[in-house]
Amino acid sequence: MKTEFKLTQIGTVHAGEKGFMLEIFPEYRAALNGLDGFSHLNVLWWFHLLDTPQYRAVTECPQPYQHAPETLGIFATRSPVRPNPLALSVVPVLGIDLEKGLVSVAYIDAEEGTPILDLKPYHPCTDRVREVQVPAWSAHWPQWYEDSAEFDWEAEFVNAR
Repeated sequence: MKTEFKLTQIGTVHAGEKGFMLEIFPEYRAALNGLDGFSHLNVLWWFHLLDTPQYRAVTECPQPYQHAPETLGIFATRSPVRPNPLALSVVPVLGIDLEKGLVSVAYIDAEEGTPILDLKPYHPCTDRVREVQVPAWSAHWPQWYEDSAEFDWEAEFVNAR
């Protein structure tokens, strides 16, 4: 049985010359209490620019990565084109202004105006796995978030050729 769910936007991503900011709406700002001291957050956000019936119907895609199989199921990718255009990003926290509802982050791979659905603190005991396995086609990708910034991601994507 399929069920539809109602989600409510709790804030907005701001990406610009001054960096990256998560603006939390006034009615949700009390939920930021206690986040001080966490170095990273998990941000759940909506790929609003690609939320169309056409994109939501996509279940497979042609080889998106250089070393991947010719076709991949969309759940084997981080593509924004998917049945539910949800995204999850781990972000380093630079500062939190509880009064203004602003969370300054080092980087987030979301566009200006992106709807934020939820914030969760990053906890190593629940968000990190010691023995991870990935397919051979992605085994050469960085193993750590911090190393991803130096990795040539553009060379990994087929469309970047």
